[in-house]
Amino acid sequence: MNTDNFYSIDRLVEFGLGIAVAQQMVNSMNHTFANTTIPGTMNPMNSTKVANNYFVILNDKQAGPFSETELSRLISENKVSTLTYVWKPGMLKWETAENVAEVLKIVALSPPPFHPEG
Repeated sequence: MNTDNFYSIDRLVEFGLGIAVAQQMVNSMNHTFANTTIPGTMNPMNSTKVANNYFVILNDKQAGPFSETELSRLISENKVSTLTYVWKPGMLKWETAENVAEVLKIVALSPPPFHPEG
């Protein structure tokens, strides 16, 4: 059997394995890029959705940025309420949480503080 011919079974197997290795390298590089952050920012490089980072006024001082999860924790700890001033990128001015639809949704979905009976 002539192995110099591109269509020989050995060459086709080598070609197929080369394609498989290249695909694995591409997947690995894509995974690495997806999990890479740019220094000085909080968003991954490939982020197609802008993360909602909220700033709030706590004890008369600006605090944040907080993710939705962190904001939910602050709400359940009674540190943030519907009367707390909130700002996120894109807003022109600070608003109370009750006037920011996304934050009001987080307030509504946050569990109340747990107080055991007795």
